[in-house]
Amino acid sequence: TVLLSRSVIESESGMSSGNASARLFERRQHDVQSGPMSATDVAHADGDGRWWKRIVVCGDDFGMSADIDAGVMRLARLARLSAVSCLSQGAMFAAHGPDLQAFDLDLGVHLNLTQDLGGVGQMPVMSLSMLIARAYAGRLDDEWLDAQLTHQFDAFEDVMGRAPDYVDGHQHVHQLPGVLPRLLRLLKQRYGADGPWLRHTAPGMQDGIPLRESARARLVGALGASAVARVADREGWRTNRRLFGVYDQQGGARRYARLLQRWLNNARDGDLILCHPALSGGCDALASQRVAEFEVLARPEFGDWLRGNGVCIARPC
Repeated sequence: TVLLSRSVIESESGMSSGNASARLFERRQHDVQSGPMSATDVAHADGDGRWWKRIVVCGDDFGMSADIDAGVMRLARLARLSAVSCLSQGAMFAAHGPDLQAFDLDLGVHLNLTQDLGGVGQMPVMSLSMLIARAYAGRLDDEWLDAQLTHQFDAFEDVMGRAPDYVDGHQHVHQLPGVLPRLLRLLKQRYGADGPWLRHTAPGMQDGIPLRESARARLVGALGASAVARVADREGWRTNRRLFGVYDQQGGARRYARLLQRWLNNARDGDLILCHPALSGGCDALASQRVAEFEVLARPEFGDWLRGNGVCIARPC
Protein backbone atom coordinates (compact mmCIF):
# COMPACT_ATOMS: atom_id res chain seq x y z
CA THR A 1 0.00 0.00 0.00
CA VAL A 2 1.30 3.45 -0.93
CA LEU A 3 0.15 6.35 1.25
CA LEU A 4 0.39 9.90 -0.14
CA SER A 5 -0.25 13.15 1.71
CA ARG A 6 -2.77 15.63 0.35
CA SER A 7 0.01 18.08 -0.55
CA VAL A 8 1.82 15.41 -2.56
CA ILE A 9 -1.40 14.42 -4.34
CA GLU A 10 -2.17 18.02 -5.27
CA SER A 11 1.39 18.74 -6.37
CA GLU A 12 1.85 15.59 -8.43
CA SER A 13 -1.56 15.76 -10.09
CA GLY A 14 -1.09 19.37 -11.11
CA MET A 15 -3.82 20.73 -8.83
CA SER A 16 -1.50 23.19 -7.11
CA SER A 17 1.14 24.15 -9.65
CA GLY A 18 -0.71 23.59 -12.93
CA ASN A 19 0.54 21.71 -15.96
CA ALA A 20 1.38 22.06 -19.63
CA SER A 21 -1.59 22.63 -21.92
CA ALA A 22 -2.35 19.89 -24.42
CA ARG A 23 -0.57 19.86 -27.75
CA LEU A 24 -2.92 17.38 -29.39
CA PHE A 25 -5.21 19.72 -31.31
CA GLU A 26 -4.36 22.55 -33.65
CA ARG A 27 -6.55 25.66 -33.47
CA ARG A 28 -8.57 26.48 -36.60
CA GLN A 29 -12.02 27.97 -37.15
CA HIS A 30 -14.73 25.80 -38.66
CA ASP A 31 -18.45 25.51 -39.13
CA VAL A 32 -20.18 23.81 -36.21
CA GLN A 33 -21.75 20.46 -37.04
CA SER A 34 -24.70 18.89 -35.29
CA GLY A 35 -23.10 15.47 -34.78
CA PRO A 36 -19.72 14.01 -33.80
CA MET A 37 -16.86 15.87 -35.49
CA SER A 38 -13.87 14.66 -37.45
CA ALA A 39 -10.22 15.07 -36.48
CA THR A 40 -9.97 18.28 -38.50
CA ASP A 41 -12.75 19.99 -36.57
CA VAL A 42 -11.88 22.30 -33.68
CA ALA A 43 -13.39 24.12 -30.73
CA HIS A 44 -15.79 26.85 -31.80
CA ALA A 45 -18.41 29.04 -30.16
CA ASP A 46 -21.81 28.75 -31.81
CA GLY A 47 -24.46 31.44 -31.96
CA ASP A 48 -25.69 30.61 -28.48
CA GLY A 49 -22.22 31.02 -26.97
CA ARG A 50 -21.74 27.30 -26.36
CA TRP A 51 -18.27 25.91 -27.00
CA TRP A 52 -17.63 22.77 -28.95
CA LYS A 53 -14.91 20.93 -27.06
CA ARG A 54 -12.87 18.20 -28.72
CA ILE A 55 -12.03 15.32 -26.43
CA VAL A 56 -10.38 11.95 -26.95
CA VAL A 57 -12.50 9.00 -25.81
CA CYS A 58 -10.19 6.02 -25.39
CA GLY A 59 -11.08 2.35 -25.01
CA ASP A 60 -8.47 0.59 -22.87
CA ASP A 61 -7.36 -3.07 -22.66
CA PHE A 62 -7.86 -4.08 -26.31
CA GLY A 63 -6.28 -7.49 -26.90
CA MET A 64 -7.00 -8.86 -23.43
CA SER A 65 -10.03 -10.96 -24.43
CA ALA A 66 -12.52 -11.51 -27.21
CA ASP A 67 -15.39 -9.81 -25.34
CA ILE A 68 -13.34 -6.67 -24.73
CA ASP A 69 -12.18 -6.54 -28.34
CA ALA A 70 -15.73 -6.99 -29.65
CA GLY A 71 -17.07 -4.24 -27.39
CA VAL A 72 -14.36 -1.81 -28.42
CA MET A 73 -14.89 -2.49 -32.13
CA ARG A 74 -18.67 -2.14 -31.78
CA LEU A 75 -18.21 1.30 -30.19
CA ALA A 76 -15.69 2.22 -32.89
CA ARG A 77 -18.32 1.45 -35.54
CA LEU A 78 -20.72 3.74 -33.68
CA ALA A 79 -18.05 6.54 -33.67
CA ARG A 80 -18.09 6.56 -29.87
CA LEU A 81 -14.30 6.17 -29.58
CA SER A 82 -11.39 8.09 -31.08
CA ALA A 83 -8.52 6.05 -29.58
CA VAL A 84 -7.85 2.46 -28.54
CA SER A 85 -5.11 1.36 -26.14
CA CYS A 86 -3.70 -2.05 -27.06
CA LEU A 87 -2.23 -4.69 -24.78
CA SER A 88 0.24 -5.99 -27.35
CA GLN A 89 0.99 -9.06 -25.20
CA GLY A 90 -2.70 -9.84 -24.79
CA ALA A 91 -3.96 -13.26 -25.79
CA MET A 92 -6.20 -11.85 -28.55
CA PHE A 93 -4.17 -8.92 -29.85
CA ALA A 94 -2.50 -10.71 -32.75
CA ALA A 95 -5.87 -12.04 -33.92
CA HIS A 96 -7.91 -8.85 -33.58
CA GLY A 97 -5.39 -6.00 -33.79
CA PRO A 98 -5.42 -5.75 -37.60
CA ASP A 99 -9.22 -5.25 -37.52
CA LEU A 100 -8.68 -1.86 -35.87
CA GLN A 101 -7.10 -0.53 -39.07
CA ALA A 102 -10.58 -0.24 -40.60
CA PHE A 103 -11.53 2.55 -38.16
CA ASP A 104 -10.56 6.21 -37.86
CA LEU A 105 -8.75 5.81 -34.53
CA ASP A 106 -5.52 6.64 -32.80
CA LEU A 107 -3.95 3.31 -31.74
CA GLY A 108 -1.62 3.16 -28.77
CA VAL A 109 0.57 0.84 -26.72
CA HIS A 110 -1.04 0.14 -23.34
CA LEU A 111 2.15 -0.65 -21.44
CA ASN A 112 1.64 -3.60 -19.09
CA LEU A 113 4.02 -4.46 -16.26
CA THR A 114 1.58 -5.88 -13.71
CA GLN A 115 -0.86 -8.41 -15.19
CA ASP A 116 -0.34 -11.86 -16.65
CA LEU A 117 -2.41 -11.71 -19.83
CA GLY A 118 -1.87 -15.25 -21.06
CA GLY A 119 -0.30 -14.15 -24.32
CA VAL A 120 2.37 -16.19 -26.07
CA GLY A 121 5.83 -15.16 -24.91
CA GLN A 122 4.70 -12.68 -22.25
CA MET A 123 7.52 -11.71 -19.94
CA PRO A 124 7.25 -11.98 -16.12
CA VAL A 125 5.35 -9.19 -14.37
CA MET A 126 4.98 -8.05 -10.76
CA SER A 127 2.08 -6.85 -8.64
CA LEU A 128 1.11 -3.18 -8.89
CA SER A 129 1.95 -2.53 -5.24
CA MET A 130 5.41 -4.04 -5.67
CA LEU A 131 6.02 -2.09 -8.87
CA ILE A 132 5.05 1.21 -7.23
CA ALA A 133 7.19 0.49 -4.16
CA ARG A 134 10.24 -0.39 -6.24
CA ALA A 135 9.71 2.56 -8.59
CA TYR A 136 9.62 5.09 -5.75
CA ALA A 137 12.58 3.41 -4.01
CA GLY A 138 14.64 3.56 -7.21
CA ARG A 139 14.95 -0.24 -7.25
CA LEU A 140 13.51 -1.18 -10.64
CA ASP A 141 15.65 -3.50 -12.76
CA ASP A 142 16.52 -1.49 -15.88
CA GLU A 143 17.32 -4.61 -17.90
CA TRP A 144 13.93 -6.14 -17.07
CA LEU A 145 12.14 -2.88 -17.86
CA ASP A 146 13.98 -2.32 -21.16
CA ALA A 147 13.20 -5.88 -22.22
CA GLN A 148 9.50 -5.36 -21.38
CA LEU A 149 9.36 -2.14 -23.37
CA THR A 150 11.16 -3.56 -26.39
CA HIS A 151 9.03 -6.71 -26.43
CA GLN A 152 5.73 -4.82 -26.21
CA PHE A 153 6.58 -2.22 -28.84
CA ASP A 154 7.95 -4.93 -31.15
CA ALA A 155 4.72 -6.91 -30.71
CA PHE A 156 2.57 -3.86 -31.51
CA GLU A 157 4.53 -3.05 -34.66
CA ASP A 158 4.60 -6.68 -35.80
CA VAL A 159 0.80 -6.87 -35.68
CA MET A 160 -0.12 -3.35 -36.80
CA GLY A 161 2.70 -2.81 -39.27
CA ARG A 162 3.36 0.71 -38.00
CA ALA A 163 4.38 2.78 -35.01
CA PRO A 164 1.83 3.57 -32.26
CA ASP A 165 0.11 6.95 -32.22
CA TYR A 166 0.46 7.26 -28.45
CA VAL A 167 1.53 5.48 -25.27
CA ASP A 168 -0.20 5.02 -21.94
CA GLY A 169 -0.09 2.42 -19.19
CA HIS A 170 -2.22 -0.44 -17.92
CA GLN A 171 -2.95 0.71 -14.35
CA HIS A 172 -1.15 3.94 -15.35
CA VAL A 173 2.33 2.41 -14.97
CA HIS A 174 3.85 4.47 -17.81
CA GLN A 175 4.21 7.54 -15.58
CA LEU A 176 5.99 5.96 -12.60
CA PRO A 177 9.48 7.03 -11.52
CA GLY A 178 12.02 4.83 -13.24
CA VAL A 179 9.50 3.70 -15.86
CA LEU A 180 8.92 7.07 -17.55
CA PRO A 181 12.61 7.85 -18.23
CA ARG A 182 13.25 4.40 -19.76
CA LEU A 183 10.06 4.70 -21.81
CA LEU A 184 11.05 8.11 -23.20
CA ARG A 185 14.54 6.78 -23.95
CA LEU A 186 13.06 3.96 -26.01
CA LEU A 187 10.63 6.29 -27.82
CA LYS A 188 13.46 8.62 -28.83
CA GLN A 189 15.56 5.71 -30.07
CA ARG A 190 12.75 4.16 -32.10
CA TYR A 191 10.86 7.18 -33.40
CA GLY A 192 13.10 10.22 -33.06
CA ALA A 193 11.43 13.63 -33.12
CA ASP A 194 8.18 12.27 -34.55
CA GLY A 195 7.28 10.30 -31.45
CA PRO A 196 3.86 9.28 -30.12
CA TRP A 197 1.89 11.38 -27.69
CA LEU A 198 1.66 10.49 -24.00
CA ARG A 199 -1.32 10.09 -21.70
CA HIS A 200 -1.32 12.75 -19.00
CA THR A 201 -3.22 11.64 -15.89
CA ALA A 202 -3.81 14.94 -14.06
CA PRO A 203 -7.51 14.92 -13.16
CA GLY A 204 -9.93 17.19 -14.97
CA MET A 205 -12.40 19.46 -13.23
CA GLN A 206 -14.17 17.65 -10.41
CA ASP A 207 -17.34 19.76 -10.19
CA GLY A 208 -20.15 17.50 -9.01
CA ILE A 209 -17.95 14.39 -8.82
CA PRO A 210 -18.45 12.39 -5.60
CA LEU A 211 -15.57 12.57 -3.13
CA ARG A 212 -14.62 8.90 -3.54
CA GLU A 213 -14.19 9.18 -7.31
CA SER A 214 -12.49 12.58 -7.06
CA ALA A 215 -9.96 11.22 -4.55
CA ARG A 216 -9.24 8.20 -6.76
CA ALA A 217 -8.66 10.44 -9.78
CA ARG A 218 -6.28 12.65 -7.81
CA LEU A 219 -4.40 9.60 -6.53
CA VAL A 220 -3.81 8.36 -10.08
CA GLY A 221 -2.50 11.79 -11.03
CA ALA A 222 -0.30 11.88 -7.93
CA LEU A 223 1.62 8.85 -9.14
CA GLY A 224 3.26 10.72 -11.99
CA ALA A 225 1.21 13.38 -13.79
CA SER A 226 3.59 16.21 -12.88
CA ALA A 227 6.56 14.23 -14.22
CA VAL A 228 4.80 13.80 -17.57
CA ALA A 229 3.91 17.51 -17.63
CA ARG A 230 7.49 18.54 -16.89
CA VAL A 231 9.02 16.39 -19.60
CA ALA A 232 6.32 17.51 -22.05
CA ASP A 233 7.26 21.15 -21.38
CA ARG A 234 10.99 20.51 -21.50
CA GLU A 235 11.18 18.18 -24.50
CA GLY A 236 8.03 18.96 -26.49
CA TRP A 237 6.11 15.71 -26.05
CA ARG A 238 2.42 16.00 -26.91
CA THR A 239 -0.14 15.07 -24.25
CA ASN A 240 -3.84 15.27 -23.58
CA ARG A 241 -4.84 18.15 -21.32
CA ARG A 242 -6.49 16.36 -18.36
CA LEU A 243 -7.97 12.93 -17.65
CA PHE A 244 -11.48 11.68 -16.86
CA GLY A 245 -12.88 8.18 -16.48
CA VAL A 246 -11.12 7.11 -13.27
CA TYR A 247 -13.43 5.40 -10.76
CA ASP A 248 -13.60 2.08 -8.90
CA GLN A 249 -15.29 0.32 -11.85
CA GLN A 250 -18.30 -0.74 -9.81
CA GLY A 251 -21.93 0.28 -9.53
CA GLY A 252 -23.51 -0.82 -12.80
CA ALA A 253 -24.82 1.20 -15.73
CA ARG A 254 -26.80 3.76 -13.71
CA ARG A 255 -23.82 4.88 -11.68
CA TYR A 256 -21.55 4.95 -14.73
CA ALA A 257 -24.08 7.02 -16.68
CA ARG A 258 -24.20 9.62 -13.90
CA LEU A 259 -20.42 9.84 -13.78
CA LEU A 260 -20.11 10.04 -17.56
CA GLN A 261 -22.53 12.95 -17.74
CA ARG A 262 -20.54 14.82 -15.09
CA TRP A 263 -17.26 14.13 -16.91
CA LEU A 264 -18.72 15.46 -20.16
CA ASN A 265 -19.98 18.56 -18.38
CA ASN A 266 -16.57 19.17 -16.81
CA ALA A 267 -14.52 18.38 -19.94
CA ARG A 268 -12.45 21.03 -21.65
CA ASP A 269 -10.89 21.10 -25.10
CA GLY A 270 -8.04 18.56 -25.25
CA ASP A 271 -9.17 16.38 -22.35
CA LEU A 272 -9.36 12.58 -22.50
CA ILE A 273 -11.99 10.17 -21.15
CA LEU A 274 -10.80 6.59 -20.69
CA CYS A 275 -13.23 3.67 -20.63
CA HIS A 276 -13.17 -0.13 -20.32
CA PRO A 277 -16.06 -1.46 -22.44
CA ALA A 278 -16.81 -5.08 -23.32
CA LEU A 279 -19.62 -7.28 -24.55
CA SER A 280 -21.01 -9.96 -22.25
CA GLY A 281 -19.16 -13.24 -21.86
CA GLY A 282 -16.03 -12.10 -20.06
CA CYS A 283 -14.77 -13.74 -16.90
CA ASP A 284 -12.34 -11.21 -15.43
CA ALA A 285 -13.12 -9.46 -12.15
CA LEU A 286 -14.43 -6.34 -13.93
CA ALA A 287 -16.52 -8.14 -16.56
CA SER A 288 -19.96 -6.98 -15.42
CA GLN A 289 -18.91 -3.33 -15.13
CA ARG A 290 -17.21 -3.49 -18.53
CA VAL A 291 -20.58 -4.54 -19.98
CA ALA A 292 -22.28 -1.69 -18.11
CA GLU A 293 -19.83 0.82 -19.61
CA PHE A 294 -20.44 -0.55 -23.10
CA GLU A 295 -24.20 -0.32 -22.70
CA VAL A 296 -24.03 3.34 -21.59
CA LEU A 297 -21.56 4.38 -24.31
CA ALA A 298 -23.64 2.66 -27.00
CA ARG A 299 -26.92 4.35 -26.02
CA PRO A 300 -28.45 6.85 -28.47
CA GLU A 301 -28.74 9.35 -25.62
CA PHE A 302 -24.95 9.44 -25.31
CA GLY A 303 -24.99 11.50 -28.51
CA ASP A 304 -27.47 13.86 -26.84
CA TRP A 305 -25.16 14.19 -23.83
CA LEU A 306 -22.28 15.10 -26.14
CA ARG A 307 -24.25 17.76 -27.99
CA GLY A 308 -25.81 19.12 -24.80
CA ASN A 309 -22.37 19.64 -23.28
CA GLY A 310 -20.83 21.07 -26.43
CA VAL A 311 -18.47 18.10 -26.76
CA CYS A 312 -17.26 16.25 -29.84
CA ILE A 313 -15.22 13.04 -29.92
CA ALA A 314 -12.11 13.60 -32.02
CA ARG A 315 -8.77 12.15 -32.96
CA PRO A 316 -5.80 14.44 -32.37
CA CYS A 317 -4.84 16.40 -35.49
